[in-house]
Amino acid sequence: MTRSNRREFLKAAGGMAVAAATAGLGLREALAMGKFKVGDTDGLLVIDVQNCFIPGGTLPVPDGAAVVPLINDIAGKFKCVVMTQDWHTPGHISFASTHGKEPFSVIKLPYGDQVMWPDHCVQGTDDANLHSDLDLTKAQLILRKGFNPNVDGYSAFYDNDKKTPTGLAGYLKARGVKRVFVCGLATDFCVMWSSVDARKAGFKTVVIEDLSRGIDVRGSMEAAWKEMTKAGVQRVMSRDIEFV
Repeated sequence: MTRSNRREFLKAAGGMAVAAATAGLGLREALAMGKFKVGDTDGLLVIDVQNCFIPGGTLPVPDGAAVVPLINDIAGKFKCVVMTQDWHTPGHISFASTHGKEPFSVIKLPYGDQVMWPDHCVQGTDDANLHSDLDLTKAQLILRKGFNPNVDGYSAFYDNDKKTPTGLAGYLKARGVKRVFVCGLATDFCVMWSSVDARKAGFKTVVIEDLSRGIDVRGSMEAAWKEMTKAGVQRVMSRDIEFV
């Protein structure tokens, strides 16, 4: 390696080290971040790919339907696949209509700030169904969340009170999963909360960017990525995942 090339390499490595430190990673892991090799201790967590979050639904995520064929293509390559389903009661505490509030406004509830959502993913409605083109045969577990009428549930691991577990952490550990790849809808809410909670539960966590889409309410996408990076969540494009 010439002196010039060595200087350029060290400069690049130094930049990666800074980025890695921000995400709580070591230099060796940062240098390997270009590709992720997936094996038997990796699981795939598919978040809320439901009719309500697809254009035409009650709370559409822009371009949400585009993730479906991409998820179908990759899901069968994981040993453990979990899909989640938002499953709200009529008159749920998170609904703007319940409080007479404007959709997307924010109110204080006993467990913290709550975005006032349009009525969505109501139990037993077609709006709440998982997308008809999503290949459910790839999943070993479908986990319903947000069914407590008095607490919202963004995360696949905990209700928004941050105290009530869904049981997912125990299931994944029993299946021998040590790292989770997270994708789905929406990046800046349920994907983000699930990813941060996965880290808190002790799992290495990677968000697959091109298999996820966001809502981006008042800068929520930028805030979500900052929060995930702070928690040590990594990010990858599906083309950079290798299966061994």
